[in-house]
Amino acid sequence: MVRYIIKRIVAGFLSLLMLITLTFFLMHAIPGGPFSSDKYRKTPQAVLEQIQDQYGLNEPVYVQYISYLQNLAKGNLGVSFTKLNYSVNDLISNGMPASAKIGFLAILLALLIGIPLGTTAAVRRGHLADGVSMVIATVGVSVPSFVLCVLTMYLFCDRLKLLPTYGLSSWKCYILPVGCMAFGQIAYITRLMRSSMLETLRQDFIRTERSKGIPELAVIGKYALKNSILPVITYMGPMVATLLTGTFIIEKVFSIPGLGRYFVNAIGDRDYAVTLGLTIFVGALIIICNLIVDIIYAFVDPRVKIDR
Repeated sequence: MVRYIIKRIVAGFLSLLMLITLTFFLMHAIPGGPFSSDKYRKTPQAVLEQIQDQYGLNEPVYVQYISYLQNLAKGNLGVSFTKLNYSVNDLISNGMPASAKIGFLAILLALLIGIPLGTTAAVRRGHLADGVSMVIATVGVSVPSFVLCVLTMYLFCDRLKLLPTYGLSSWKCYILPVGCMAFGQIAYITRLMRSSMLETLRQDFIRTERSKGIPELAVIGKYALKNSILPVITYMGPMVATLLTGTFIIEKVFSIPGLGRYFVNAIGDRDYAVTLGLTIFVGALIIICNLIVDIIYAFVDPRVKIDR
């Protein structure tokens, strides 16, 4: 187990280093910079040079890269170029709680609906329950999140006037963003669960348990579900990381004070430090979640050799 975890940590570290390197050099390869936008057009060139010197932007790219890695090793993700007196660490501390609340609720909703829905679709294959589940799964995969946001806002906020359109000031504010975040994940989990359950139900050990006279509900819950849920566990790694850090479009549409607004604004403002810092944060969280999922997977399925 220890050897397996160490190997996964080393692989994750190398993946994160590659992500940092690619993101850093790609951002600096794009023409322009954080102080080349229209709002700095009337700023004297001498002043711009001083500002860029202050942030080290006039140094060669490889020097900036080494300096960034040195600061990163100390846990310093840099300082925002557009938000004065704010570090990237401060922005993450401010935005992460709101994103995590929405994401955690979306994860629970996706699992509580997706797993039973996919299981029901497999057990009742060819019946009405299967058809309804597949329609929901197809719509969830096909409809973009921003379209779903606009439609739900129009229906529940504008026409019916039941729910607020922005912020997190009350429990009603969570309903639409959580639902929109979870809807696509419900679709994926339903499809994964259905296909996996169908394959499991065709296995010989399921026929054996049924031949013993064990009730069908017990066969499904005790034997089939445990083996069918493995693909869902694998999918939970990137899903948890993505939802906990916020779905940027949904946060932007519903004006949620999470990480999404910082990421979107940083890309538009060419704020290198914020863009890179948030990318590293999200990437590290995905790697950690995948590591946890791999360990859980090894415990759930004894066939997985954790000493490889």
